[in-house]
Amino acid sequence: MSYVDETIQMLKEKYSAQPEFIQATTEVLESIRPVIEAKEDEYKRDALLERLVEPDRQIIFRVPWIDRNGNAHVNTGYRVQFNNSIGPYKGGLRLHPSVNISIIKFLGFEQIFKNSLTGLPIGGAKGGSDFDPKGKTDREIMSFCKNFMLELYKYIGADTDVPAGDIGTGAREIGYMFGAYKRIRRTHEGVLTGKGLAYGGSLARTEATGYGLLYLTQEMLKCNGIDISGKTVLVSGSGNVAIYAIEKAQQLGAKVVTCSDSNGWVYDPDGIDLAALKEIKEVNRQRLTEYKKYRPDSEYHEGRGVWSVKADIALPCATQNELRIEDAKALVANGITAVAEGANMPTTAEAVKYLQSNGVLLAPAKAANAGGVATSALEMSQNSERLNWTFEKVDSKLKDIMVSIFHNMSDAAEKYGMGKNYVAGANIAGFEKVLDAMVEQGIC
Repeated sequence: MSYVDETIQMLKEKYSAQPEFIQATTEVLESIRPVIEAKEDEYKRDALLERLVEPDRQIIFRVPWIDRNGNAHVNTGYRVQFNNSIGPYKGGLRLHPSVNISIIKFLGFEQIFKNSLTGLPIGGAKGGSDFDPKGKTDREIMSFCKNFMLELYKYIGADTDVPAGDIGTGAREIGYMFGAYKRIRRTHEGVLTGKGLAYGGSLARTEATGYGLLYLTQEMLKCNGIDISGKTVLVSGSGNVAIYAIEKAQQLGAKVVTCSDSNGWVYDPDGIDLAALKEIKEVNRQRLTEYKKYRPDSEYHEGRGVWSVKADIALPCATQNELRIEDAKALVANGITAVAEGANMPTTAEAVKYLQSNGVLLAPAKAANAGGVATSALEMSQNSERLNWTFEKVDSKLKDIMVSIFHNMSDAAEKYGMGKNYVAGANIAGFEKVLDAMVEQGIC
């Protein structure tokens, strides 16, 4: 049995109750097989893969908080610091009832390679809690965030671990967490990214993941002789990533006709009304059922179905494993040209294989949605310099990074004879940099 297969088997036996983590590690390990086989005996002797798939540390803690009626509640907090071979740990904090150790480990593992692909000196980590901010008052969220930070502060720092936002963790939550950290540590440092502009945040950070997704998608299409202008696009989700993916797609001349939330999805044949979507989701924090009030000719459908519409490009921007095999078959039947992942691991392994086998261009999340963490790293740079860059400067750097990521993953796929398998190319390109750092730093 090969070293890669031994490692996958070990993971399945040891972490059988962590399906998302096994899915993420298996996909990466299968992709980097050619790199490992070149020096298999050496890497096995040094337990390189075991050190890669096991986090440096896993921190789990309770988070008590008080609701509006004075009742106490307890949630579970997590921070998994996976690998800091190329820089301080970096990764978001997810607040969602679905959060568990498997999801946090899968996200942290993916973050290693995503961060490596940016070319910036940041390692991989992830954290969060099963706390649900939806329906909570500002006071309730403040109570949770301050108590969350009372434990987390022990393990983070500007040169140690720099968390960021994620699902459920926006500017409000980051602000409360930063305020608590500042009071506890009695220091004002760039320990969190996604901060408000008044206290160390970066312009373009809100837009970064969605914009970055489109910059990479545009470059992928261009290098395959396709112009994104005039194309019809499907987007899932209606959060930060989806909204700004829609915005940039429209700026590039594409027509986005769908978006979704956890209850249902919208189809607007005339193109999504971005102003209406922002008002519903960013201002009023309402469900997409409200969209039809703004656009009477649009359609609202309960449940799943966002991938059933005929289009050229699909951008899954909601959550993991949302694009399944039946969705992939529907997309292919409707003539889809490209899929670029805005969410983390939104396409199931079976759906990935189906799309690739049918000639669909597929940009994996660790490359396509790296714009958020790339701009977070740019925020870290600004904090270190005690400077604020213009929107145009940050956006320009973001575009350069995303274009570079595409070419790095494309070149890696070509180097190992994998053609346009950008999933494998992204894994290999991200892994090779981490591999070099781990080897040069010795067994630690």
